[in-house]
Amino acid sequence: MQDNPSDKQSEDEQASQETQSSVQIELTPEFQRNLRDLAKRYRNIRFDLQGVTQELEAGNFVGDRIAGVGEGYVIFKVRVRNRDIQKGKTAGYRLIYQVESPICILLLMIYSKSDHEDITANEIHGILDEFYRT
Repeated sequence: MQDNPSDKQSEDEQASQETQSSVQIELTPEFQRNLRDLAKRYRNIRFDLQGVTQELEAGNFVGDRIAGVGEGYVIFKVRVRNRDIQKGKTAGYRLIYQVESPICILLLMIYSKSDHEDITANEIHGILDEFYRT
């Protein structure tokens, strides 16, 4: 009996998809509120975030680690281009996330650089407290 090439291809695609989505991404209520509010002004925000979330799902922890939050926390900040304002990553979004484990990431906050300067350790702790309380 011969293997059907299309069966082999679908098995390969399925294995590839499982590898790509090996990291689970959770959203804090703060992130959800931020995203909803920003989406009212920037219609392409979800598209802009797609590349970053794909990288995270693939297990690539992108961005710069934020120091000073505490030893037990692995928090990163990623610059994301805002296609709606055409100014590049510098004036775009900031996505803050926590690596809870090698297979779980928690998206903490997203904001536009024009709306908010830098996030403080206290703000991060507040977001985490709210998330773990619920």
